[in-house]
Amino acid sequence: MKPISWIGLILLVLGILAFILPVPQRETHGFKMGDASVGITTQSNQKLPPAVGGILCAVGALMLVAGSRK
Repeated sequence: MKPISWIGLILLVLGILAFILPVPQRETHGFKMGDASVGITTQSNQKLPPAVGGILCAVGALMLVAGSRK
């Protein structure tokens, strides 16, 4: 396989995973005064927009087709 085919395969897999797996996001809110600090950490899981997954899949498929041609 050509290197462009490998990159296309990776993009295709990442595009499929973008539809399935959420991306964890962690935020810390608080303040620090001297040696003491007060804060709270929140964590949320958000999925990527479907357009991102669709674009990754489309580009990956195009790269696989381009890499398979001679």
